[in-house]
This record gives sequence, C-alpha cells and structure tokens, in this order.
Amino acid sequence: MIFSPPLVPARLVRRYKRFLFDAVLEDGTAITGFCPNTGSMRGLTEPGSRIWLSRHDTARRKYAYALELVEVEGIVVGVNTALPNHIAEEAILAGLVPPLGDFKRLKREQRYGRNSRIDILLEDDTKGSVHVEVKNVHFVRSEGLAEFPDSVTARGAKHLEEMGDLAETGRRAAMLFIIQRNDCQRMRISADLDPTYGLAFTRAVLRGVEAYAVRCALDSGKITPESLIPIDETGLGAL
Repeated sequence: MIFSPPLVPARLVRRYKRFLFDAVLEDGTAITGFCPNTGSMRGLTEPGSRIWLSRHDTARRKYAYALELVEVEGIVVGVNTALPNHIAEEAILAGLVPPLGDFKRLKREQRYGRNSRIDILLEDDTKGSVHVEVKNVHFVRSEGLAEFPDSVTARGAKHLEEMGDLAETGRRAAMLFIIQRNDCQRMRISADLDPTYGLAFTRAVLRGVEAYAVRCALDSGKITPESLIPIDETGLGAL
C-alpha cells in the first residue's frame, strides 16, 4: 500500500481525547489533527516523536491532517486502524497466508453473526468459503514480540465468539492479525491486559477458529505485508 499523495512529516506534541492529536509541522506550524485509532496506543504517544500525517483537503473533514505513522526507537509503526483490511487483502492476494490462498472471490464488509460484518469473505465454488476477521497490531513490550490487544476490547471478544459459532457449523473462520511494524518475529495474545479476550481467543481456537499473523515492512512512503509469523499461544487461560 503506497501513500499517495506523500505523507507530511511532523513532531508529536500530544494525543488526547482518543481521536485528537497536536503536532508541529517541519515549517513550525502547530496543527491539531484526527487520530484514526480508538485504542490506547500504548508506547506510541511520546511527545516529540517523529510522525507522518496524511492531508485531506475537503470541506467534509473538520481536521485536515490524520495520523498515519509514528517512529519509536527507530522503528516506523502504523497506527491507522482503517488500513489493516486493505493490507490484509494485499497479503492474501500475494499468497503470504497459504491457508487463505487461491479463492476465486474476495468480498469486503459482509454481514454475518449477530448484526456484525466480517472484514473479508473468501469464496470459491470448489473450496467453499472462509470468514476472515482482521485485527490491527502495533503493541510491543518485549523485543521481537508483537501483542494484541493493548487494552480491554469487549468488541474483540464478541467477534471471537461469533467466529467460533461459524466454525462450529462446519464453516471456516480465521483471525488475521496485521502487525504494522517490522521488528517482530512472533506474536501473542496479551491475556494479562485483557483476560476476557485471552479466554475468548482460547475458546475460539478450540472451537476451530484459525489464527494467522502477518508482519509488515513500513517506511514513510508505503506499508507492505512482508511475511507470516507464528502466534505463541502459551500463557492463555485454560477452559
């Protein structure tokens, strides 16, 4: 995924009220922008951090700038939670997730479950279908280890339950974690931060839900799905 037009470099002043941030552009202009991430963004909001912004010149938007990338200890991290579905599609079509490959049709935002929408639906006249739920990952506490979630997510636990319901009917259901940073060799569920999600993930896997994680390569010009990495299921709660 290429950023077009190019992103605008800046320095972060603060992120607040979940959806807002203040920054200073390279020419010294102070701006307030929109933060397209409702999570805690733990470890990614240090004042003075180098950041990159997209600019949107339209009367429909209150803020012209949106936060896209943050540099942390030399690592560029993607924070826009609206992008992983697109990145996931690129990864699947590029064959980076072999169990999800070679389907004739790929559809986005299809209704399923209890008034929910699945991020990606793969269909094939011979192979059947796979419901794919995509999650954004950018949280790291230990070197080389990506974690999800970075805060409590009741919505995420609900999605796992609905995916398990699908799997128990004999249909394929898969979680696809998109890691928007390139310094991770494995991923795990942070059950200590959200025990309910940890148990829900364990239950979903036992019910037949598949789980995959794709690491991305990032720079200020693009985000590229790079490789499949293992998910460490140790430390999850037992059912």
